[in-house]
Amino acid sequence: MENINLIDTFAEFKELKNIDRVTMMSVLEEVFRSVLIRQYGSDDNFDIIINIDKGDFEIWRNRTVVADNELEDPNLQITLTDALKIDDDYEIGEEVTDEVKLIDFGRRAILNLRQNLASKILELEKDHIYGKYKNKIGDIVTGEVYQVWKKEILILDDENNELILPKSEQIPSDYFRKGDNVRAIVYKVELRNNNPLIILSRTAPAFLERLFELEIPEIFDGLITIKKIVRVPGERAKVAVESYDERIDPVGACVGMKGSRIHGIVRELRNENIDVINYSSNLQLFIKRALNPAKINSIKIIEEDKKAEVYLKPEEVSLAIGKGGLNIRLASQLTGYEIDVYREMEEDDEDVNLDEFSDEIESWVIDALKGIGCDTAKNVLNIPRAELIKRTDLEEETIDEVLKVLHSEFD
Repeated sequence: MENINLIDTFAEFKELKNIDRVTMMSVLEEVFRSVLIRQYGSDDNFDIIINIDKGDFEIWRNRTVVADNELEDPNLQITLTDALKIDDDYEIGEEVTDEVKLIDFGRRAILNLRQNLASKILELEKDHIYGKYKNKIGDIVTGEVYQVWKKEILILDDENNELILPKSEQIPSDYFRKGDNVRAIVYKVELRNNNPLIILSRTAPAFLERLFELEIPEIFDGLITIKKIVRVPGERAKVAVESYDERIDPVGACVGMKGSRIHGIVRELRNENIDVINYSSNLQLFIKRALNPAKINSIKIIEEDKKAEVYLKPEEVSLAIGKGGLNIRLASQLTGYEIDVYREMEEDDEDVNLDEFSDEIESWVIDALKGIGCDTAKNVLNIPRAELIKRTDLEEETIDEVLKVLHSEFD
């Protein structure tokens, strides 16, 4: 029965497609030889023949024929009487080769051998998975959701290997159910308690980069290079691209006709707003492009502080800053310069600074108005009431009171 179990384990080992033949032979021989050493004290005089295709093996022992009264080591020697039982042609000094059967090892030795073999199989499998995914760090993989937990999702690849997608590496609006297919990049590969832990990510900039390579042939072929990617997952991303061929417009190639190429990427990223920017070694030009869609009047670079002072019309300020400061933050990350926005005011003798209304308008309301680029009374009055309410997120009554105070100033 133990013999059958051992052959079953061997057959299971033989079925592992991802372990190369040489490794398989080496491991099997190592396991058998360790049992021989424990059983006989040495394995030097044994030949092990492994038949990988059939899934079985043979063990042969070589011993020298000695006179019946000269036997010293029954593992290395065999008496003439015993040798003649195998073949009546043997003589003293000749070498006898006979097969050692598993049953000769005893039940305990066979059980140990089976457990050792099963352990080696598991170890090799773990090494294979670890090595395979270690080489895939930064690559996209696709798997099927097997289990959804509060802090992470368990995903199985096509070989049923377990992959983990933590909540922190999911796009905020991601929602997966069991059976869903998921695309992500291999983010980290670790050994935890001697088990390979493969962590995926959908929020890393590299995931967006791989998607661009999949969707845009010019990037895959190396005609267009991605210089840098910055993103707030699920919200907005900025991608700086450069073409080495003057005939290719890198931005147009990435976006495609009517957004056809980038649409699939946006959908995969849960409608993340992607700005594709033509990279330039001219820093001023690059900063202007990075702050798109705002129109910049002028830029002052402070090289030693890695800062850029950007001057633009008041109505462009909110565009430059973006919702929640997202546009300016990503532009700063993309260019590597801390960007400060300044409003360029046109001379107007009749206009009044908002700070002068501090006795009639509360300071937090003035700050909210300044936050959308309004420093003066006329700045505020030039913006329609509905637009003011929307952009400042202030109550209608508050805006109406502000407009009443400002109008009375000019009336």
